[in-house]
Amino acid sequence: MASKSKTPGSYGEASIRVLKGLEPVKQRPGMYTRTDNPLHIVQEVVDNAADEALAGHGRRIDLTLHVDGSVSVEDDGRGIPVGLHPEEQVPVVEIVYTRLHAGGKFDKGAGGAYSFSGGLHGVGVSVTNALAKRLEVTVYRDGQVATIAFAGGDVVEPLKTRKADASAKGGDRKSGTTVRVWPDAKYFESADLPRGELTHLLRSKAVLMPGVTVTLAHEKSGDKQQWLYQGGLRDYLMQTLAADPIIPLFEGEHYAEAAETENFAEGEGAAWCVAFTDDGNVMRESYVNLIPTPAGGTHESGLKDGLFGAVKGFIELHSLLPKGVKLMPEDVFSRASFVLSAKVLDPQFQGQIKERLNSRDALRLVSTYVKPALELWLNQHVDLGRKLAELVIRQAQTRQRAGQKVEKRKGSGVAVLPGKLTDCESRDTAFNELFLVEGDSAGGSAKMGRDKETQAILPLRGKVLNAWEVERDRLFANTEIHDIAVAVGVDPHGPNDEPDFSGLRYGKVCILSDADVDGSHIQVLLLTLFFRHFPRLIERGHVHVAKPPLFRVDAPARGKKPAAKIYALDEGELTAALDKLRKEGARENSWTISRFKGLGEMNAEQLWDTTLNPDTRRLLQVSFGAHGFAATVEALTKLMGKGEAQARRELMELRGDDVEIDV
Repeated sequence: MASKSKTPGSYGEASIRVLKGLEPVKQRPGMYTRTDNPLHIVQEVVDNAADEALAGHGRRIDLTLHVDGSVSVEDDGRGIPVGLHPEEQVPVVEIVYTRLHAGGKFDKGAGGAYSFSGGLHGVGVSVTNALAKRLEVTVYRDGQVATIAFAGGDVVEPLKTRKADASAKGGDRKSGTTVRVWPDAKYFESADLPRGELTHLLRSKAVLMPGVTVTLAHEKSGDKQQWLYQGGLRDYLMQTLAADPIIPLFEGEHYAEAAETENFAEGEGAAWCVAFTDDGNVMRESYVNLIPTPAGGTHESGLKDGLFGAVKGFIELHSLLPKGVKLMPEDVFSRASFVLSAKVLDPQFQGQIKERLNSRDALRLVSTYVKPALELWLNQHVDLGRKLAELVIRQAQTRQRAGQKVEKRKGSGVAVLPGKLTDCESRDTAFNELFLVEGDSAGGSAKMGRDKETQAILPLRGKVLNAWEVERDRLFANTEIHDIAVAVGVDPHGPNDEPDFSGLRYGKVCILSDADVDGSHIQVLLLTLFFRHFPRLIERGHVHVAKPPLFRVDAPARGKKPAAKIYALDEGELTAALDKLRKEGARENSWTISRFKGLGEMNAEQLWDTTLNPDTRRLLQVSFGAHGFAATVEALTKLMGKGEAQARRELMELRGDDVEIDV
C-alpha cells in the first residue's frame, strides 16, 4: 500500500497539491504576466475598457494614479453584468474577477457580446485581482450601482447594489465600470509603473480609436494628460518618425464585408500606415484588436508579404531590376516604418501576455488587403514608385555585397557538396536554412514547397548512426553524417575546440522529421550527433527542431467564421481545437479529422504552410538548457551510451507509465 505520510522527503498521496481558483497565478505569476512591474495587470483593465469602446459602447477611458499607489480605470461602456450566472449561480462580476478562463469574449457567435476583442486566454483581469492587495469594482448598469471588493483575489466585500442617484456626490453615471486596483508589491521586482510605457499605451489606444477620449491623471501633482485623435494612424506615425519619408505615406484600411466571408469573417481586416525612409531608426508598432504586440507576429508578416509582393511586381513590370540582383522581403521591409492595427475575430497569441500574434490566417488576411492597395497606389504614382524601387534595389545590392565578402573568405578548398542536397540560391548565411528531412518522399514535398531563395533540403535515408560513442576520425565513414557536415560547412569538433565557422553555409540547421515515434527517434539521433560532435553549432544557436502537425481538422462554417483547415501539433492541441469548435457552435462530428502518417503525406502547400514558412511554422531552438552542458552530457550518456542498458531499464521502470505509446 502506498504511503500517505508527509514526513520530510517522503513522496505519497499527501505530496500532491491541487491548486484551486487563482492559486496557480500566485504560485507562478511569471506564467501569466510580466513580473518586472505591474503595468501588464493594469493594462488588462484598460484593455477591457478599450474592448467596450471597440464594440461601439464607450467614448471615454480615464486612468488615475492615486497617492496611495493604487490605480483606477473608469469607462462609460455597458458595465459588467452583476446578476447571477445562469449555470454557476454566482454574480457574473465575481466570476469575471475570480475565475481563470471566464469572460465575455469566448462567445463569438451571432449575438455574442464582443465580435472583436483583445484575446481569448481568459485569464485577463482575474490575474490582476490575484496579484492585488485590494481591488474594488463599481458597476453602473440598468439604473443600478453595484460594488464589490476583493483582497488577494478573494471576495472581502460581497456584491451590494443600490439605485442610481444622479444627485449623489460626483453624480451616478448611466452606465460604465470603474476598477481601482492596489498591486501587491511582493509579486513584482518594482512596484512603480513605468510612466513612459503607460503614457505610450494610453496614447496608442486613443490613436487606434479615433473619437475616443483617453486621459491620464496624477492625483499627487494634479497633472492631467488627454488624448483625442481624429486623424488616426497617419498623424501618429508622422509625429514619431525620425526622418522624412522618401515618398508620401502609404496608408489604407480594409475590412471584410458580408459578401467576402468565404475567405474571412465579416469585419476582419486591418488599417495601416507605412513610411519608407532612407536613414535613421525605423519605428514599428502593431496591434491586434487594440492590444499592442511588441514582439510582432503573423499580422506584421502579412504586412511584410503584401508590401514585398506589390513592390516586386512594380519593379518587374517596369523592368527596373539590374542584372544579378535578387530581391528579398527584407530589402523592402528593412527601411519601412509603420503602424498596423489588425482586427481578427479569434486571435491566438504566444504566451499569456499577448506580445506576439500567432494566428496563421492573419498573415493571409493582412497581405490580401495590403498588396492590391499598394499595387494600385504605385501604378497611380509611377515616379514615386520608381523612387521606392531605387531604395529597395540599393538595399538588395548592399545585402548581396556583404554576402559576397563572406564568400571570398571561404577560400577555394571547398569540399564537393553532396549530390542529394537541393541547395538554396542565396549565399547570405543570415537568411539561409538547411532542413534535414526524414526520407526521400518527404524530401520531395519539401523541395517543392520550400522557398528556393533561402531554404535548402538534405533528405536522409533511414535512421542516422548513433554517434555518441563514435570516434571523431571515424565519423565520415558514415555517408549521412559526412553529407551533413559537408553541407553545413563546419567540421566536427569538441566542446573546448574553436572550429572554423568561416565556411558555415546556413544560419539555421533544422531537423525535420515525422510527428510520430519513428520521427522522434530520428530527431534524438540527430540531436545526439550535434551535441557530441558539433556542440559549438548548438552554443551559437544554429540548431533547430521543426514541429510539423500530427493532425488536420477540416472545420465547417460556424457563426461568423468561414470553413477552415486547422492544424494540431498533438493530441492535446487536437482536443483544444475541437473544444473551441464546439464553443463556436459547430455541430458535433461536423468536422473531419485527418492524421498525417508522415511528412510525405503532406502536399507541398501544406508542408510550406505548417512547417517551412518562417511566418507560420513552429521552430524550436536547441540549447544546453538551464542545467548546462555537463548535465546534458550526463543525460545523453544514460540515453545513448552502449553500456547504459541497466540505467535505461531503471528509467523505463520508474517513468514508463508517464508515456503514451503510439503504436
